[in-house]
Amino acid sequence: MNIILLSGGSGKRLWPLSNEIRSKQFIKMFRGENGEYTSMVQRVYGQIRAVDPDAVVTVATSRSQVSALHNQLGTDIGISVEPCRRDTFPAIALAAAYLKDVKGVSPEDPVVVCPVDPYVDRDYFEMLKSLSRQAASGAANLVLMGIEPTYPSEKYGYILPTGKTDPSTVSAFREKPDAETARGYIARGALWNGGVFAFRLRYVLDKAEELLGLSGYDELLSRYETLPKVSFDYAVAEKEPHIQVMRFAGAWKDIGTWNTLAETMEEKAVGKAVLHESCENVHVINELGVPVVVMGLRDAVVAASPEGVLVSSLDQSSYIKPIVDHIDQQIRFAEKSWGNFTVLDAAPDSMTIKVDLLPGHRLHYHSHAHRDETWTVVSGEGIAVVDDAEVSMKPGTMLRLPAGCRHTVIAHTAMTIIEVQVGQDISAHDKTKYSLKDRYGEHK
Repeated sequence: MNIILLSGGSGKRLWPLSNEIRSKQFIKMFRGENGEYTSMVQRVYGQIRAVDPDAVVTVATSRSQVSALHNQLGTDIGISVEPCRRDTFPAIALAAAYLKDVKGVSPEDPVVVCPVDPYVDRDYFEMLKSLSRQAASGAANLVLMGIEPTYPSEKYGYILPTGKTDPSTVSAFREKPDAETARGYIARGALWNGGVFAFRLRYVLDKAEELLGLSGYDELLSRYETLPKVSFDYAVAEKEPHIQVMRFAGAWKDIGTWNTLAETMEEKAVGKAVLHESCENVHVINELGVPVVVMGLRDAVVAASPEGVLVSSLDQSSYIKPIVDHIDQQIRFAEKSWGNFTVLDAAPDSMTIKVDLLPGHRLHYHSHAHRDETWTVVSGEGIAVVDDAEVSMKPGTMLRLPAGCRHTVIAHTAMTIIEVQVGQDISAHDKTKYSLKDRYGEHK
């Protein structure tokens, strides 16, 4: 199978565990087979590999998510990077061109597109294989997955098939209705539109040429910012006469809010948490190193991270986005390809950060014009390179790095470093990168 996973999201609805560069799909909350917690993207990727070990998986995403994807899925994953957000049709067109021009996929091969973050079981991915086979047959230009509704939802769009055969021709699409209208749709056999569909690769490349005037990967990438912001449904699916839908009746949840996330949590508490017996239907996710104690609450969610703390009823948690839109602060946690960092303290002229590096990884070789830094190794071993000179790093080593000096650290084992920044203009943009001598290997 060729699969394009759409990875978007601004990280607002699951605040404070998500932020501008850490969307919901990267939050580790599901316990894996080895006992460690995994994220939505890790869960979905593992499920794909279990069903089809040879699947060609490409993630369509923004540049800000690349480091987190490499951190959680490794560097072998295919990534189609959008230079900016232009909605789903340009993103899918770019990813399709990436498959053909970069990965060498034949234009006649089927491709399945689906979100990166559904909460589903194995039968969902078996269904993706069925969609792929149906697209390969050429019976329709576009084959959709229609999800059997379990209630008259106002959150999803609806697909109206012409009959009850599988697959069926699509007669119409309907946008998110009110509950009464949704009940009417369901009575007519309508299905939820979960944003899952399949096509032959050539089909989307031809649509890109027709609607955007471009179909090559280099062309689309260089002119991406000029492309119209338009959804795949509006630009393509709703106008396609040769379109089919296949029914999926398995378990499916779109985890978009704290309310729906709580329904999928396998444990009442993730992280250090104590729930008193007076609590009822309370869910806690705590990413801080201090305990959270909850007493006397019911139907509530509690979430704590370096970004902040949320205490909310499950009902009200769905309305968090407008509130978070008005919170303007330094991002305090991010996953990178080399590990992660956590901001411990931030002031106008200083910042203290905990840096965790993965074994065998390193930071960019770089300098800062407006700040001095001091590194103190807490655990692990490696070497620092400061103006091309090597310095051995082990627990207790302290290194002063004045503004202007070039520096990096290469982790031989997992390392934790406390970094203190002092300066008049502390900014993520105050960084100049340099190449490093070959003996240190490629930047990870």
